[in-house]
Amino acid sequence: MESALSKLEALFDHPLYNMLSPPIPEEDWLLRVKPKVKASEKSSQMWVSASQDGYEDIQWNSSSNSHPPWLRFHLGISRWQLYPHRDPNMEALTQQLATSRIVSTVQKSGGTQLKLVMSFPNYGQAMFKPMKQERDDETNYNLYYFSDFERHNAEIAAFHLDSYSEHMGNVCFYGQCSYYCSTEHAVCGSPRDLESSLAVMLPDLSLATRRSWRSPWRRSYSRSKLAKWETESDYCSTVKKTPPYNKGTRLVDFIDLVILDFLMGNMDRHHYETFEKFGNNTFLLHLDNGRAFGRHSKDEPSILVPLEQCCRIRLSTWLRLRLLSLPQYRLSDVMRASLSHDPLHSVAPLLSEPHLAALDRRLQTVLETVSRCQKQQSKDGGGNEVIFDDTAHLKDMVTSAG
Repeated sequence: MESALSKLEALFDHPLYNMLSPPIPEEDWLLRVKPKVKASEKSSQMWVSASQDGYEDIQWNSSSNSHPPWLRFHLGISRWQLYPHRDPNMEALTQQLATSRIVSTVQKSGGTQLKLVMSFPNYGQAMFKPMKQERDDETNYNLYYFSDFERHNAEIAAFHLDSYSEHMGNVCFYGQCSYYCSTEHAVCGSPRDLESSLAVMLPDLSLATRRSWRSPWRRSYSRSKLAKWETESDYCSTVKKTPPYNKGTRLVDFIDLVILDFLMGNMDRHHYETFEKFGNNTFLLHLDNGRAFGRHSKDEPSILVPLEQCCRIRLSTWLRLRLLSLPQYRLSDVMRASLSHDPLHSVAPLLSEPHLAALDRRLQTVLETVSRCQKQQSKDGGGNEVIFDDTAHLKDMVTSAG
């Protein structure tokens, strides 16, 4: 673990993770604090009185030092990222999620499995997903991909890259949802303690509306029907002509998401979201990673089809993936070190060693896929269209990445 921690520190000290970014203009911040609020502008939308039971007295002002971690997170969202790589606020935020007293809990409607929204004394909220399977339990080979339980540790591991028990003597409960909410699929403590993942909530939709985008490579979610991308080898050429994938960085942004899902083994990416304020020129929000890390002994090549069909990847992503394939920055080692910072690590490692080893194997598959694309393009006499040069000065870093 000491060696892995030093690799993690070395990785984040590398130039590829310390690229200088231009100052963010005012209009590219998702939310801003009003310097002053006139009495005539006050309304029922203001923060509720501190006299409410269980909530703290509010002492916030325009200084970020006065804000709780969840509010600093919300105010740090920009057009280009949800949070920076080395955001010092993340440690405080995860600590709050792990230790803060819970004021109230309500079930979140919708979805296939039980989820709760928990509120904290500082007015923060988080999404709760309970533990349903042991960490070492692999998805059954005979189980269809959208029939599996979601995994609380997959949400946590996905953030860092985020079994069925007897009910006797344990406190159990269940809620209302599409599939796994019944006495047969109850959530049970051991006997009263229950592991879970907690994901901090994004800004309320009344403050920052989001748009949901259907994935062009969405699965059919049918046992008998194939999606178009599964039958048309040239499917990507159609996608490239379709807004918003026909200009800007949306296609390579989506390929980044595809690579993340392949590394995690997540087949359940049917939609993604963006903040409407920023239009089409912004980063992608990939919410809900509960069906990731289900199998370590088998890779799912269909997840990588968009990369294979489009043969397009951004330069910065390609360089970082090559960096993570080197022994001194090995992905499994830095992931192990990163997960060791999570509060649940004291109970048991968030990912088993076979899952960590699978990350290295899958990373090599991604690099080999890009290499095949380059060879095929060279054979066809085309230019270097596989690598999308997203940052001109990264060209000088190719050598340092391997």
